[in-house]
Amino acid sequence: MPVVTIAGNPGISEENVREMVDGVTKVVAKAYDLPESTITILVQEYPAERIGAGGKLLSDLHKE
Repeated sequence: MPVVTIAGNPGISEENVREMVDGVTKVVAKAYDLPESTITILVQEYPAERIGAGGKLLSDLHKE
């Protein structure tokens, strides 16, 4: 039972998450030759003040 974690910034609509989960599920099921019902997708959202890039918080980089 493969588990795929997708992490990113908040803001993606529920409909877009639904489409993404459907698409990723299909690709992973095909790659593993497994039924789609065995694939788990976890979608995590992290606000800019909880993401660091290049030693700085994204929230600080957006202020520059």
